[in-house]
Amino acid sequence: MTTFLSKEVQQGLNEARAQHKRKKARHRVRFDGTMYPVLKLWDTGFSLQAGAAPNMRGLVDLFEGANHVSRCLIIASDGQDGEVKFEFKRSTPTSDKAALDFALRPDTPIALLN
Repeated sequence: MTTFLSKEVQQGLNEARAQHKRKKARHRVRFDGTMYPVLKLWDTGFSLQAGAAPNMRGLVDLFEGANHVSRCLIIASDGQDGEVKFEFKRSTPTSDKAALDFALRPDTPIALLN
């Protein structure tokens, strides 16, 4: 049995899939002060919707919800099926603690007791 969908119905289904991916996206990328939802994220890159994504290149900030996860240097690799794929040249995880400018000794007390 074969199934044939008209061009309009197939286009509607593709748009509905893309909208569903955008709505359930947890990760976002900030580029030039604007946030873009990430459709897919993997170890070496991520993808965005082709129509919504500008020609991004350079430093971006990657967020998971409201948490700043990493700062990434990216380049666009290719686009297909309505998605633009970006690859990380560098991805640096962010930290909520300030960097120490000295080495901690292993016998340093954790707390002071009176």
